[in-house]
Amino acid sequence: MEERLQKYLAECGVASRRKCEEYILQGKVKVNNKIITELGTKINPEKDKVTFERKEVKKENKKVYILLNKPIGYVTTAEEQFGRDKVLDLVKVKERIVPVGRLDMYTSGALILTNDGEFVYKVTHPKHEITKTYTVTIHGIITKQEVEQLSNGVKIDDYITKPAKVKILKTDEEKNISRIEITIHEGKNRQVRKMCEAISKKVIALHRSKIGNIGVKDLKLGQWRYLKENEVKQLIVEK
Repeated sequence: MEERLQKYLAECGVASRRKCEEYILQGKVKVNNKIITELGTKINPEKDKVTFERKEVKKENKKVYILLNKPIGYVTTAEEQFGRDKVLDLVKVKERIVPVGRLDMYTSGALILTNDGEFVYKVTHPKHEITKTYTVTIHGIITKQEVEQLSNGVKIDDYITKPAKVKILKTDEEKNISRIEITIHEGKNRQVRKMCEAISKKVIALHRSKIGNIGVKDLKLGQWRYLKENEVKQLIVEK
């Protein structure tokens, strides 16, 4: 049975479907020793030999889903050209896994990794609107008006953020800091930091505590565990 090359690569755990499309366009994928650069290409997994960066790509029989409490200082890219520490260095499994979405280098917290490309596609697709909860430490004492602004949506870059849940966890006038919790279901680049900048508050520390209802409270920084079957199901349930 034929299937699209980028879908096959994603299902083999090479990367997300979108990233696999980039790899094809960059000439990094071969089918039967021929470089393929057309996204519409279809293959027969039973007959065709697919290679990515000189390594043969095959579907894993065992799908794995891992929750990592990412420390600061690690990047979430599968490939790293600048020699920085990668989250893949923290999770040693025999399967070829990729991060589901991203956390920037200076943000800690919940990150899922898997070799299931279809799961990556479903979880990162905007229609699923999976919530992400962050604990944010900011300079200055936040006001109720500013909490309302963040809750209703603020302008960052060229768009208005969708409504968010925001609550004050702590304020310290002596240190001139506030700690707040923000729950969003969008996944824009550096969104929480930019939201805080929009109300003139600089982020000192940022930690993603939960993806959906799955949290990292019981994991130390740098530790990981396999997701339970019911946790995987609740993340991909149709909305």
